[in-house]
Amino acid sequence: MTGQRVVIIGAGVVGAALADELSAKGWDDITVVDQGAVPSTGGSSSHAPGLVFQTNPSKTMTEMARYTVEKLMALDCFLQVGGLEVATTPERLVELRRRHGWATAWGVEAHLLTPEQCLERHSLLDPERVLGGLHVPTDGLARAVRAVEVQLRRAQERGTRLLERHEVLDIRVEDDRVAAVVTDRGEIPADIVVCCAGIWGPKVAGMVGMSLPLTPLAHQLAWTGPVPALSGQTEEALRPILRHQDADLYYRERFDRLGIGYYGHRPMPVRPEEILSVDAAEVMPSVMSFTEDDFAPAWTETRALLPAAQEAKLEEGINGLFSFTTDNMPLLGESPEVKGFWVAEAVWVTHSAGVGRAMAEWLADGRCSSFDLHECDVNRFEPHQLSPEYVLTRDCQNFVEVYDIIHPLQPPENLRPLRTSPFYSRQRELDAYFLEAGGWERPQWYGANASLLEGRDVPEPGDWAARHWSPIVAAEAQASRESVALYDMTALKRIEVGGRGAVAFLQRLSTGDVDKSVGSVTYCLLLDHDGGIRSDITVARLGRDLFQVGANGNLDLDWFHRHLPADGSVVIRDITAGTCCIGVWGPRARDLVAPLAGPDFAAGGFRYFRGKRAHVGTVPVTALRLSYIGELGWELYTTADMGAKLWDTLWEQGQRHGIIAGGRGAFNSLRLEKGYRSFGTDMTYEHDPYEAGLGFAVRKADKGDFIGRAALQERGTAPRRRLTCLTVDGPAAVVMGKEPVYDGEDCVGYVTSAAYGYTIGRGIAYAWLPAELSVPGRTLHIGYFDRRLAAVVAEEPLYDPAMERLRG
Repeated sequence: MTGQRVVIIGAGVVGAALADELSAKGWDDITVVDQGAVPSTGGSSSHAPGLVFQTNPSKTMTEMARYTVEKLMALDCFLQVGGLEVATTPERLVELRRRHGWATAWGVEAHLLTPEQCLERHSLLDPERVLGGLHVPTDGLARAVRAVEVQLRRAQERGTRLLERHEVLDIRVEDDRVAAVVTDRGEIPADIVVCCAGIWGPKVAGMVGMSLPLTPLAHQLAWTGPVPALSGQTEEALRPILRHQDADLYYRERFDRLGIGYYGHRPMPVRPEEILSVDAAEVMPSVMSFTEDDFAPAWTETRALLPAAQEAKLEEGINGLFSFTTDNMPLLGESPEVKGFWVAEAVWVTHSAGVGRAMAEWLADGRCSSFDLHECDVNRFEPHQLSPEYVLTRDCQNFVEVYDIIHPLQPPENLRPLRTSPFYSRQRELDAYFLEAGGWERPQWYGANASLLEGRDVPEPGDWAARHWSPIVAAEAQASRESVALYDMTALKRIEVGGRGAVAFLQRLSTGDVDKSVGSVTYCLLLDHDGGIRSDITVARLGRDLFQVGANGNLDLDWFHRHLPADGSVVIRDITAGTCCIGVWGPRARDLVAPLAGPDFAAGGFRYFRGKRAHVGTVPVTALRLSYIGELGWELYTTADMGAKLWDTLWEQGQRHGIIAGGRGAFNSLRLEKGYRSFGTDMTYEHDPYEAGLGFAVRKADKGDFIGRAALQERGTAPRRRLTCLTVDGPAAVVMGKEPVYDGEDCVGYVTSAAYGYTIGRGIAYAWLPAELSVPGRTLHIGYFDRRLAAVVAEEPLYDPAMERLRG
């Protein structure tokens, strides 16, 4: 592709993969620059032990790892010895069953092994220590330095230029766009700069004023001398790569020696500015001196798990630097402020080729078609998540927890509270149990509602599902169906869109027709150019040229900013922090609100999916007639300074109507009974509206064009897969998401959202399934740890299909 001058900073496994993938797409003006000598440039790739375990709770990360394995195998840069994770505690054995479910759901062959089968695959294990294992035959060892060499050579054969021993000093920016990369040996003109600098990523990004939430942390890797039990081994590795996560350890063979990786030591962060240059480093910049005292517990545990190691000695070790982020996900995408500056950071060897492919597609095609990147987009963070203290604290904590068993709802323990709604003090008075959402403290249930349990028989979930759960959740759900409840909705992103071009702007970006009367509220979608769902939003028209958008996060705000017209006709503001929201829902919601807000809120005075400005008592509000739980009611928005007064006014008036405060646990149960989707969980970039059951949110052709419309027309309205509602009989809320769904012995899909439906008396699971299996009445099975739960395809919604309670 002539005309686009691309400079890739960093010739590690990510930069090499990107150069290979992008040049394969025909781009012919690519320069790769690195301060070191290729292929061992001195970054993390140069010392990486190369273990590739593909299984990950993220579908995207697993798919990227699988692509990396397939590509490196084809390039003769991968030793496919398999991967074995062993359990030495009952808790880890249960966790391996969950990991087996992930692998199966994401299409990776995996097998649960008995202790005897673990010994058959890895004869060095102590049979008395191992309780079981998880074996993935396609895992193995990536030869990272060779992968750099091979992929760069392929790129060079297509015309890519490689500049070794060039230190990047600055990035020249003109008119908010990259213009050149400045090195110690001259300038390199550029239209696009991609930072693949790894542990130096924050330093390079800082050259254009961009903050990267990345911290280099030292991780210990040691090698034994000859192990007699491996004597005479002529192949580099015969046994699977091994993980002993109960002790934060992993192992690999190198002929007759063992490599031991250890995460159990104290976090050792290093500032990118403090990393030595290639010439100043004794070994290489990414290698620090080995601290033997930190490694002592690892060596003790290694000799216990692998008795053969007792006959060997430790011969060498390093503290090698790797990148950690605040949410353990990569940082991919374009700077929000400097056009043409892209990053592909915090990527380990495991996912390197997958990230190379993703970035090449994104650059060449304007979007990535191979992977859903919403979890990886560098613009996903809230401002507080980029603060130095937050980044350092959370990155270090993620190092500590790298092999821990993390519950899906487990909140962070440090730096809390960060963001609190105006209702926080009242919620604490009601003994709220808080989890976290985007930094916000969000109640999961309220201890004050324990009295509602009297006379209720609440089904108890199993141990795993019972964490961060209380039977009070059931009581709050039922009370919301019977009286009226207040739900704190402040954590939802709110964006104000105004100006003379606001209507045309929103018409272009969204699938809904928002050019309706003032007071209208429209549920619609944001699509990418390929027709995939970027988000679902509500758009309330508050004035002729003023709209309030209920969004899902910072990526929606970034998408809006990237599509602003150049003429200044549209102004966007994130109003989340300065406002708050209460969902007032339940059959008695009108009895509560109407006396406070006036006759417009009486029956027939305020229709469903309408909005208006009003007062609740003395509090000015924007009231939207919406409900996420499927009951009569409103979302009431006000400024943060009036939030406490709004809560108190509603709470006092509601005492005569049986008012309660409801938490997120009840909310999730109620929304699934009603069939409401959640972006990022139920649907992502890889799904289109018709697959997700949201075709009703796509406006007809005569209402004008919108981003993604042409692609949708090509896809058609008869999808091959569907987001499908399943009901599950058994313990309450036992399924939690990401479990495989089986038709006989074949895995045919995976669960997205799940909860127990306390109104309908059954478990609910939404799952992606082939369209031919999405037939009401069909019985399938969900894999849950070591069990198979019968699940029946159901018509949706399960609750109030005639919408009588919502529209009442």
